[in-house]
Amino acid sequence: MLLHTINKSPFDKNTFDICISHAKKGSSILLIEDGVYAVMKGTAYEGKVKDTMKDVKVYVLGPDAKARGIDDSSIIDGIESVDYVGFVELTANHDSVQSWL
Repeated sequence: MLLHTINKSPFDKNTFDICISHAKKGSSILLIEDGVYAVMKGTAYEGKVKDTMKDVKVYVLGPDAKARGIDDSSIIDGIESVDYVGFVELTANHDSVQSWL
């Protein structure tokens, strides 16, 4: 399966929308850098993220979220936060990685 990484804020770029239109059932998305803003509860993207989670596993890089003031209570339920070791494990456990820039 494919791991998609998104590093752009969905509020600045359409990278998230393009990624989810290409993500196939069973693949994973890891939100890093400014991409972590997509995981916040109460935003315009919460519904899209929840819909995406029906077919695709969504992860957030915890240190990047924390660096942007997003704590665990602000993250949409069901999104798994990973650390840098978890990031490496995700890349190792997927067939390939697609970075959406």
